[in-house]
Amino acid sequence: MMKLLLPFSLAFTTLAAAPIQITVHGGDRAQKRTIVTFTAPKEWQGEHTLSGRDGTVVSTLQVNAEGQAVIIVPQIGAGENLRFQEAPSSPPVAPSGLTVEKAGDALHFTHLQEGKKRPVFDYQMAAGPVPKGVSEVFKHGAHLHPVFTPNGKLVTGNHPADHRWHRGIWIAWTKTEFEGGHPDFWNQGKGPDGTLTAEVQFQSLVKSWGGPVQAGFISHHRFVDRPAGKEKAVLDETWEATAYALTSGDSPAFILDLTSTQTCAGISPLKLPTYHYGGLGVRGHAQWDPVDQVTMLTSNGDDRKKGDSTKAKWVHMGGAVEGQAAGMAILIHPSNFRFPQPLRLNPKNPQLCIAPSQDGDWSIEPGKPYVSKYRFLITDGPAEAASIEAAWESYAQPLKVTLE
Repeated sequence: MMKLLLPFSLAFTTLAAAPIQITVHGGDRAQKRTIVTFTAPKEWQGEHTLSGRDGTVVSTLQVNAEGQAVIIVPQIGAGENLRFQEAPSSPPVAPSGLTVEKAGDALHFTHLQEGKKRPVFDYQMAAGPVPKGVSEVFKHGAHLHPVFTPNGKLVTGNHPADHRWHRGIWIAWTKTEFEGGHPDFWNQGKGPDGTLTAEVQFQSLVKSWGGPVQAGFISHHRFVDRPAGKEKAVLDETWEATAYALTSGDSPAFILDLTSTQTCAGISPLKLPTYHYGGLGVRGHAQWDPVDQVTMLTSNGDDRKKGDSTKAKWVHMGGAVEGQAAGMAILIHPSNFRFPQPLRLNPKNPQLCIAPSQDGDWSIEPGKPYVSKYRFLITDGPAEAASIEAAWESYAQPLKVTLE
């Protein structure tokens, strides 16, 4: 059977006269609204319109200063090649996209479309305020909250009454060994007399950006131990987060990619004994508590009870928010340590954890960065296993691009 070749035009305002052809190669199945990234010449930096022969706008190419390029392909068939090339006459794209605004110690990410501005998520950098009547020991930063669906439904929780240290989306280790001590970076305020014995601190914001296709940030954190009240650096961590808005067509979604790179801050390893939680933590909306109000689903088809302490490619958590279903799926990248990764699906509250320590003792060693990658698929409506599985396939096996 002959493969269909769809010609599209790419409007470059900064390129030389000679046309450059971009070909996106389809995988082994058809895909819709697929995020495609590739390395482009640095002189392509900026925003470029993708349009068809009839001048209809199809998509937008966004290229940063380092030549990292991203487009969202509306649709591509199995084995199909989509070819893009420059066409200076293409019309401009209507104002839309993702923006970021710094307010105090937080970054606010929003999506603008058809004149409507919707919140996507916040990144809390330095430790934020605690609710009235809550001890200052529970102040925390280096996390994502609030996180919203395209319809504006909040899906994360922060400072819940049962676990004041739970904080939207975060990464921390619980049971550890470091230079003769046992710092717990997860359970703030559980030291002697409710003291803070270890924490994850925000260090610096490297950069943040917005654009028509993607917005994000890069930042540094530090895992700090406090033996005898003295600060001791344990791990340095870099977060790289990128957000996308897939709001055209059916089933709108916000996408958030998070990559964490942890390295030893000194010459000592961080030992991580076998334990049932610690790693990537996610706390759900307060309306999903008591726990019978939350639903969970894993890539194995398991619910919260059956899925606890199993290994999976993805897990979904959701429930009713103001009477309407909403939730988020956490997609686990296949390059992650001990993939498919073990899950802790909390039996008492709307909280889950991707917990590699369930599979046995391990450690983060000096000179050997520990990298973990996750994609959050944030949607309105109940979990749809087939759609989540398709999204995981796109994340795990990204489409390839060639330039000619």
